[in-house]
Amino acid sequence: MFEALTEKLNGVFHGLGNKGRLTEKDIDAALREVRMALLEADVNFRVAREFVATIRERVLGEGLLQSLSPGQQVIKITNEELKNIISGGSHRLEHGPRQPNTILMVGLNGGGKTTASAKIARYLKQDGQTPFLVAADLYRPAFDHLGLSGEDRLAGQVGVDIHSERDTNNTVAVAQKGIKRASDANAAWAIVDTAGRFQIDDELMSELESVRDAIKPVETLLVLDSMTGQDAVRVAEEFHERIGVTGLVLTKMDGDARGGAALSITKVTGIPIKFIGTGEQMDALEVFHPDRLASRILGMGDMLTLIEKTQLNFDEEQAIELERKMRQATFDLNDFLQQLQQLKKMGPLAQVMEMIPGFSAMKSKMPTEDLDDSNLDRVEAIIYSMTPQERQRPDMIGGSRRRRIARGSGTTAQDVNQLLNQFKQMQKMMRQMSTGKGPKDLMRMLGG
Repeated sequence: MFEALTEKLNGVFHGLGNKGRLTEKDIDAALREVRMALLEADVNFRVAREFVATIRERVLGEGLLQSLSPGQQVIKITNEELKNIISGGSHRLEHGPRQPNTILMVGLNGGGKTTASAKIARYLKQDGQTPFLVAADLYRPAFDHLGLSGEDRLAGQVGVDIHSERDTNNTVAVAQKGIKRASDANAAWAIVDTAGRFQIDDELMSELESVRDAIKPVETLLVLDSMTGQDAVRVAEEFHERIGVTGLVLTKMDGDARGGAALSITKVTGIPIKFIGTGEQMDALEVFHPDRLASRILGMGDMLTLIEKTQLNFDEEQAIELERKMRQATFDLNDFLQQLQQLKKMGPLAQVMEMIPGFSAMKSKMPTEDLDDSNLDRVEAIIYSMTPQERQRPDMIGGSRRRRIARGSGTTAQDVNQLLNQFKQMQKMMRQMSTGKGPKDLMRMLGG
């Protein structure tokens, strides 16, 4: 997410941090680079200009050039101002006076509206609420996409009930019947997925206005492809003018092309971002937090989101048992495999690592393949090719066993050796942590 922008901003701030004292000329040069980086990321040019002007005014006006750590102060101000431009309104779903709370999903074709509807349903279900999907897109088989006719269908994937009708062209009636069914099922939320177009036209807007007036949604969420750049801002303005949008769902935020529209869209339109989509999987949806995104963009990580993802994907009882095994140095490859599988549930490895503070500064120095999820699949295959005894006692794995494991996993003996050596180092660290000895050796291994 915003990899290119983060890398450029880190370069600018690293240069400032290396200077003991800063001059006005230093600040102007750095802010020119910041402005160029924002424009290259497709941030609205007025927003970029106002952003750097505000930072300059604060830095010079507060006399920070003479402080003991001016570079750090500039980063702090940049973080605050970046948070300001992506904040605006409530970033949480609003509740109405009675159930079901209705969410009207709108947007153009190809933006990921139907997928976003299912993702939000999954999010609400995980939060302990009861969502209900309504397939009110009658111009294409959205109900086949959402419907329960097969395990590959989105509603089936998230385990949510759905209302759909095939033999009608009355969108308003379908939406009203769907909400009635949601009410009968005591659902807390009814998510109405509507038709889109490849471009905005009066027919689409008139239909959406009719649906809106009939169901009176508490939220009207516009789903936008963040990779469409400033076109996304234009689309948001037009939908907001006709329909009255209460929130945005930005999809494809795991990409890096022209994603800067996300940084300027709230500032330009006044519409708050509610969710961001970070991948194709049903769990690749995050509640939008301006402070967390600003922190990620500046390479400071996002520990709160990382902790939330960990709590969702790691079993508490297993974590307690794992801690016991670590203390007693009985951690084996079965435990390692279990942890690996839970890590994979958290999403792409590169995305997870970006949430760790300082990782962005190290990322450019790491081989690309180290962050490739196929590495995790390869390790998983190697462990699955071992016998239960070998997983419990990896020290018994000799040359012939390594060759057999390599053949069974489609890897090489060198890959097997590498995994076993890394696991041996891990066990050594755990033994030292459990005894409280060898801190120098421990730090040396961690550094490696």
